[in-house]
Amino acid sequence: MANTQAMCTSFKNEMLTGQHNFGVGFIRAATTQDTFKGALYFATASLSATTTVYSATGEVGNSGSYVAGGLTFGTFIAPSTSGTSAFTTPSASWSTGTGFSAAAFDTIFMYNSSNGNKAVAVFTFGSQTIVSGTFTLTMPTNAAGTALLQVN
Repeated sequence: MANTQAMCTSFKNEMLTGQHNFGVGFIRAATTQDTFKGALYFATASLSATTTVYSATGEVGNSGSYVAGGLTFGTFIAPSTSGTSAFTTPSASWSTGTGFSAAAFDTIFMYNSSNGNKAVAVFTFGSQTIVSGTFTLTMPTNAAGTALLQVN
């Protein structure tokens, strides 16, 4: 049997739990999960893979229980692996609560508010306009190929 080049699956899972640091100086002593938030952005905002930290520029304003900076995602299901993928998903849906209203928005930006508001991911969806109500993101099944966060 020949060797096969690949990123080790266990490493992918360990990245999701912060066990590897290839940079200089950042030491983590925390044993609890960081706080991850989701901020909603207007369809005219310019978030992308190059976004590095949270910014209020282009974010939906304060409305109902939604405040600038977004809302907390809550607890994530423990990272897991299947095949060559590592994945995790929040354990509950994300909701703005009642009384929310906003002009056309189409993006939720996930960031780590416990770690300098560093970017995690930009998720886009069909444009939404809410006059007064609740906006809810139902989380996908936590499995390879469907989880919210995946390292393949």
